[in-house]
Amino acid sequence: MSCVCPSANAPSYHPQLLARIEGRQSLKDIDQHVFPEDGGPAQGDVVEFHGVEGSGKTEMLYHFMTHCILPKDSGGLEVEVVFIDTDYHFDMLRLVSVLEARLTPPAEENAGGPESETEEAVRSCLQRLSVVHCSSSVQLLLTLHYLEGTFCSRPALCLLVIDSISAFYWVDRSSGGESLARQEANLRKCAELLNKLRRDYGVVVFATTHAIMRNYSSAAASTSSGPPEASGSTPSWRNVTDFDKPYLCRTWQRILTQRLVFLKSEPVGEKPAFSVACSTVRTR
Repeated sequence: MSCVCPSANAPSYHPQLLARIEGRQSLKDIDQHVFPEDGGPAQGDVVEFHGVEGSGKTEMLYHFMTHCILPKDSGGLEVEVVFIDTDYHFDMLRLVSVLEARLTPPAEENAGGPESETEEAVRSCLQRLSVVHCSSSVQLLLTLHYLEGTFCSRPALCLLVIDSISAFYWVDRSSGGESLARQEANLRKCAELLNKLRRDYGVVVFATTHAIMRNYSSAAASTSSGPPEASGSTPSWRNVTDFDKPYLCRTWQRILTQRLVFLKSEPVGEKPAFSVACSTVRTR
């Protein structure tokens, strides 16, 4: 490995060193309702959002991203975010509606300011957001390699979101044959690169994972022993004992610092209800 040493007459600094010195803004106060007090993501933290489909993981990401890209005078952090969409479910209209809801109250204080001011504020916020689409684990790996230079040159870029990191789990398992090492090869390389990004540049990583039902026998036993469900209803995930157990490669599990488990709750009136539990996994 080559070493760059600054001379006395013409100082030269490695850009990675500059990024470390300048540092990145902390996201510890991103949401005290979800994370415990003073327990929000610190620089270099990796947070997993785990749950079944439709349990509110992506919706929660929209609110976190909104808080990040909002200006400070609107209660935001005013930092940049990269969103990697592997499920092709990113809903820009939903994100804009969340932004408008946060920006509207200040606008109403100006004796009913013009609607164009809110639109301009939304446009300004969205300039702090970059969206990338990936359709395979190889594309995801190449994207992370490309982003290393971006994080190095843009210290205002504080949050990397991947929705979801488990999108290619079954495809990679199928293409990897009988070898577990080949099945996990791409995800393991992605996790290693994410570890480098969070360690060298202090980037916070949010990544969603889909819950999968693996213990069919226990699910069937729990269903048969519990109260019968209505005909045609969807089996309750509460009957499955291992839906929240980690299943991705060990390299990914080792870099996690926090894990949020999302569950569907009983509806409140006509509105759906969700719950989330935060657990801290300090491995370093």
